Amino acid sequence: MTIDDGLHDFLGVRDRLLRIARGIAGPDAEDVVQDAWLRWNGTDRTVVRDAPAFLSRTTTRLSLTRTTTAYARHQSPVGLWPAERAQPGEDPAAMVVEADQLRGAMALLLSRLGPRERVAFLLREAFALPYRQIAGLLGVTEAHARQLTRRARTRLETSGDSRVSSVDHRDLLTAFTEVSRTGDPAALVSHSFRTGSS
Repeated sequence: MTIDDGLHDFLGVRDRLLRIARGIAGPDAEDVVQDAWLRWNGTDRTVVRDAPAFLSRTTTRLSLTRTTTAYARHQSPVGLWPAERAQPGEDPAAMVVEADQLRGAMALLLSRLGPRERVAFLLREAFALPYRQIAGLLGVTEAHARQLTRRARTRLETSGDSRVSSVDHRDLLTAFTEVSRTGDPAALVSHSFRTGSS
């Protein structure tokens, strides 16, 4: 497969990728799709059996990561991230859009992942915690923490959403916001044990 073939495959689904990214990452959609192109351009495409599915999965994962990461960086005062907080004059409208994106991302996580998969994914992707620390927080081995995160990524790349409880949605948002605000992952870990152990 040549670069031209790869470009043709990408352009053929670009509109779909933009729809996916806009649904999760909103105004950052163009950047997400550009990131997806960079990933695609660096991928050995001879081993990709279904280019549209691969690109859609990649875009979904990148959108989720961007949304949760951006929110966490703006909220976290200490610990999990370097000092990169929202400025006092930040546009309130942009903050509302970001909150809406976060709600959508959390709903998707709830609809596709088990409790421990959600926690492992968020602690790794949004807060960049090492697998060893995630393992200690969840009471599992480091290998199991890696497996939970890997499984979460795989499930996020597939369809088949389950119904999301409004209570679970609110609780996950609250836990995520608490971790972002305090830098202490205990709220997310506690959430995982309240909602199950899968």
